[in-house]
Amino acid sequence: MSVQIVRRSLLGAALALPALRSASAQDAWPARPVRLLIPFPPGQATDTIGRVLAEALSARWPQRVVVENRAGGAGVVGTEAGARAAPDGYTLVASTSGTNGINPSVIRNLPYDAEKDFNYVTLMFTVPLMIVAHPSFAPNDMAGLIAAAKADPGGISYGSGGPGTSQHMSAELFCSKAGVKLTHVPYRGSGPAMADLLAGNIPMMFDSVASALPHIRGGRIKALGVTSAARAPQLPEVPAIAEAIPGYEAIGWAGIAVPVGTPEAVVNRVNADVTALLRDPAFAARVVQLGGAPAPQTVAEANGFVRAEIAKWREVARNADVRLDG
Repeated sequence: MSVQIVRRSLLGAALALPALRSASAQDAWPARPVRLLIPFPPGQATDTIGRVLAEALSARWPQRVVVENRAGGAGVVGTEAGARAAPDGYTLVASTSGTNGINPSVIRNLPYDAEKDFNYVTLMFTVPLMIVAHPSFAPNDMAGLIAAAKADPGGISYGSGGPGTSQHMSAELFCSKAGVKLTHVPYRGSGPAMADLLAGNIPMMFDSVASALPHIRGGRIKALGVTSAARAPQLPEVPAIAEAIPGYEAIGWAGIAVPVGTPEAVVNRVNADVTALLRDPAFAARVVQLGGAPAPQTVAEANGFVRAEIAKWREVARNADVRLDG
């Protein structure tokens, strides 16, 4: 064998080494614990279901998935940390309707770009909101509410967990599509709003099915309609708002995202394992028990879904002049 041929062989082997190392590294993933960054404090639906998912993935993978709560600024602090994390496959980020769907339209100087900084792996779950009212509130259904609101523009108040939240934006979308005007009473969280609703200090509010369900079953409040396109499995007797206002849909959601640039092989692996869990009857039943509806997607579907959500809420925010930074 000539010296030239030997040199070419050695050069080819050297050039192939990085690719082999890369493939080997991806095959071995995860080689250390994986972080699931949740941009909210413990106890919210994203955190609760995210922890259940983390435990299930830890049982499937050779390394644990460690949940890290990074709360603050309407989810901005944790979501920015996720966007800035190394795209090495060891940081997963909980994306939500608020942080990745609504915030881009209501926070002018958002320190992350929800469309450019993340690759969306799949939704974990969706959760419908609902209109709930104090028993003393006269309307008992959507037709009655719309009629009452049209008869008294701005005269009916509703509570929410705060300006720019999914509860607030769902209400603004309702007003736009129903052609009515309601008066927004923002609270610092849905808990204080619910306390005022139970006390009769506000007549109605938009809230999640999960948090409102115990009060509905206890007869302390009544349900007028759910914001999902179809009825909620937890309350099949409560109509969807879309039954009275065709085309209305406003859901809360949470998914899994990764920093843009994360290796495609890792993205596909996470998608395959998470969606397999979401389709497993026992795991899916647990998600429903916790108030969500499993929503497995392909990576392409997940990215398309988030883009559509951003566009929808951008229009709502513009029409209602909703801004969190003045």
